[in-house]
Amino acid sequence: MATSLLALLDDIATILDDVAVMTKVAAKKTAGVLGDDLALNAEQVSGVRAERELPVVWAVAKGSAVNKLILVPAALAISYFIPWLITPLLMIGGAYLCFEGFEKIAHKFLHSPAEDAAHEEEIMKALENPAVDLVALEKEKIKGAIRTDFVLSAEIIVIALGTVATATFAKQASVVTAISVIMTVGVYGLVAGIVKLDDLGLHLLQKSSKSARAFGHSIMWFAPKLMKTLAIVGTAAMFMVGGGILVHGWPWLHHAVEGLVANWGWAKTIGSTLMDAAAGVLAGGICVAVWMLVQKLRPARS
Repeated sequence: MATSLLALLDDIATILDDVAVMTKVAAKKTAGVLGDDLALNAEQVSGVRAERELPVVWAVAKGSAVNKLILVPAALAISYFIPWLITPLLMIGGAYLCFEGFEKIAHKFLHSPAEDAAHEEEIMKALENPAVDLVALEKEKIKGAIRTDFVLSAEIIVIALGTVATATFAKQASVVTAISVIMTVGVYGLVAGIVKLDDLGLHLLQKSSKSARAFGHSIMWFAPKLMKTLAIVGTAAMFMVGGGILVHGWPWLHHAVEGLVANWGWAKTIGSTLMDAAAGVLAGGICVAVWMLVQKLRPARS
C-alpha cells in the first residue's frame, strides 16, 4: 500500500514537473503577445479619472477572466476532437500578429504627428466637456479593452496549445490553464502598476524631502518612456513570434532558415530569431497590403 502510494506521488511529481517545464516553454512563446497586451491595455485604460483607474483595470481583468473561461475550453475541445485544426489556427494567429505589428509601423508613415496630436487633443476636449457622459465613456473603454483582450488571449492560448500539441490531454489542459491564469494576473497586475506610476510621481513631488521630489521627477519622466518601450518591444516581439510560427508552419522555409544559420556558431539562435522577425515583417506587409486593397474595393462595390 505504502509502495503504491509512493509510486503514485512520484508519478504526480513527474507530471507536475513536465507541466512546469511545458508551461515555461509556452510562456516564452507567448511573451511577444504579452508585451503587446501590456502596452495595449495600459493605453486603453489611460485617460479615465485617476480615482477610477484601478476600478477600470479590475473591470477589464474580470472581463479577461471571462474571455479565458470561454477560450480555454474551446481550445481544448478543438485539441481533443479536431487536433489537425491547431496548426492552421496557429498559422492564422501568427499571420494576425504580423499584420498587427506591421499595421503599427504603417500607422507612423500613414499618419503625421500633427494628426495624432489633433486626435489626442480632441479626446482631451471631450473629456473636459461637462456634456460628455463620463460613465458611458468609461464603459466604452472597458468594452474596447475586453475586446482587445479577447483577441490577444485567443492568440496566447492557441500559441500555448501549439507548444504542447503532442502532450496528453491532461497536460495540455494544465499548461493552457496555468498560462491563462499567469497571464491574466501578471498582465493586469502590471497594468495597474503602470497606470498608477504617474500618481506615485505626483505624490512624491508634494513631499518636503528633496530626494523624494527628485525620485518623483524620475518617475514622471520614466512612466511615458516605459509605455513607449513596451509598445516598441511588443511590436518587435510580435514579428519574432508571428514570423517564427509561420516559418515553422512551412517545413521547407524552416529547413531553409536552419540551413542558412547552420554554420553561424554561437550566433545561430540570434540569426534564426532575426530571420523569423524578417519573415514576420514580410508577412505583415503582405497582410496589410491585402487588407488595404480590400478596404479600397469595398466602397467601389457598394
